[in-house]
Amino acid sequence: MICPSCGVTSKQNKHGFTKSHSQRYRCQQFQKSYTPKQRPRGYSKEIRKQALQMYIDGVNFRRIDRFLGIHYQTVINWVNAYAGKVPDAPVPEEVDDVEMDELFTYIGLKKRKSTSPLRRQGNQVCSWLASKLCP
Repeated sequence: MICPSCGVTSKQNKHGFTKSHSQRYRCQQFQKSYTPKQRPRGYSKEIRKQALQMYIDGVNFRRIDRFLGIHYQTVINWVNAYAGKVPDAPVPEEVDDVEMDELFTYIGLKKRKSTSPLRRQGNQVCSWLASKLCP
């Protein structure tokens, strides 16, 4: 082994392993540790791309965990990082046709109001939209 700081080949001792399980050496002359052949840490871009594609195709996080052997929280972090990079969908200024299904009438005709603020806001939007479309 050749010490990267001094270039000496003698007095090089093994000095444990790194987190990626590479052999670490220590130069006895300058008392510095080094790793001659470092291994890359983390997952490759191909594995990340495969996990994201599986998620887009509808596979849940735990199944991706079992299939690829990557912890599901790691996959969730990748999906969140990827979602932050995706641009927002374009919103048209004017809409020609609007389609609604029977779920709208079910939500609009419920006797009891929702306790969720998001659902209440959704009901208000649906009610406003219905008043514009069906006078």
